[in-house]
Amino acid sequence: MKRKLAAAIGIAGMVVSVAACGSGDGKGSDKQGADVKELTVWLTVDAQNNWPELVKAADAAVKKKHPGIKIDHEYYGWPDKNTKLDAVLATDKVPDVVEMGNTEMLGYMVKGAFAPLDAAKFDNSAAWLDGLKASVTYEGKTYGVPYYAGGRVGNWRKDLFASAGVKSAPKTYKELTAALDKVQKKEGDKFSAWYQPTRDWYAAMSFVYDAGGSIAKEEGGQWKANLSSPESLKGLTEFKNVVDTYMHGDKTKDESDRYIVYGQGKSGMIFGAAWEGATAADPKNDKTGKLKDNLENFVMPGPSGKNMPVFLGGSDLAVPVKSDAQGVAAEWINAFAGSSGQKGLMAKGNLPNNKTDLATLKDDPATVVPATAAESNWFVPMAPGWGQVEKAQVLQTMLQNIGTGKKSVEAAAKEADAAIDKVINTK
Repeated sequence: MKRKLAAAIGIAGMVVSVAACGSGDGKGSDKQGADVKELTVWLTVDAQNNWPELVKAADAAVKKKHPGIKIDHEYYGWPDKNTKLDAVLATDKVPDVVEMGNTEMLGYMVKGAFAPLDAAKFDNSAAWLDGLKASVTYEGKTYGVPYYAGGRVGNWRKDLFASAGVKSAPKTYKELTAALDKVQKKEGDKFSAWYQPTRDWYAAMSFVYDAGGSIAKEEGGQWKANLSSPESLKGLTEFKNVVDTYMHGDKTKDESDRYIVYGQGKSGMIFGAAWEGATAADPKNDKTGKLKDNLENFVMPGPSGKNMPVFLGGSDLAVPVKSDAQGVAAEWINAFAGSSGQKGLMAKGNLPNNKTDLATLKDDPATVVPATAAESNWFVPMAPGWGQVEKAQVLQTMLQNIGTGKKSVEAAAKEADAAIDKVINTK
């Protein structure tokens, strides 16, 4: 994919006012689907621009079962969607299906904005990817359906590594660091063998989870920050080692323009969303003129000896609790994101929402790397106050303090834990 997944932007808005149920919008008399005359579906422009035929196929399936039903579609850009959604959720003019970035789901589930769904009614729900399943689950109930996913991979310049004597992508972390050491020595201290932005918490937390740590843990119905645990500190310490050894750029930056920096030829490797390498090689971003045929994705090896667990970005589909067409809305979601829809989404370069389909991608050389990388994944704590943690940029602050040397790993982690504990259980 060539766009930044919504999961990378955090929760963009919170529901202003959501009742447990509403008077409805006149689309039907039965929340489970009887006598529904109209269905309103909100999707982002990705569906409109990249797979409109899948939308039409879902419409056709629902219309066949419900003759005469009218299905209206509205498409939104990611920056605009939640502002509009927050406004309509305070009224009775709600959409029946809405696409959400998977990190946006939590705030709305906490506020009661979405209707609970029966996961068993959706194709492949028993095999949903763990990180995606977590994104639609709150307090033991399912409030959405994973739509598709995007993972993270390593990407490096084959020409640079070959010139340093490295002929193939690393299979182990030891091989990776040995290769990076060779490139770093050859290119000098003003070059970043691995351009790893310090504030990139998605990458840093992959190190934490690889070491057996976590951001927070749930015990007895309460969440407790866990960055100061021995396992988490081990992961954070290795992340600092990477930044200290291979990252020679601005250590106060985040990952938002990583593909641009990569395209400027100032680094040999990145660890990021699967689309970033290809975007860096786009002629408008490639200032070296060499990237098109020299970039290679690879499964990121972890210091643990296993594949690095990666954050899964992506989208989910939810049904607002005020919808009067919840039953038909669920049918449309299954027609769109079910078995046939997943095949169509994979054909467009997306990762599927389930392990069964993901396994089929490992048979294709073109998709084996992102599919293999996505098998080991993690997601944010599904705690009521997690949105406040993201909004306060607690993790980014901790990582910048670590990366710049302002604070020790232990001191920064302890400070972050205290900040997280203040809000993580607050609705």
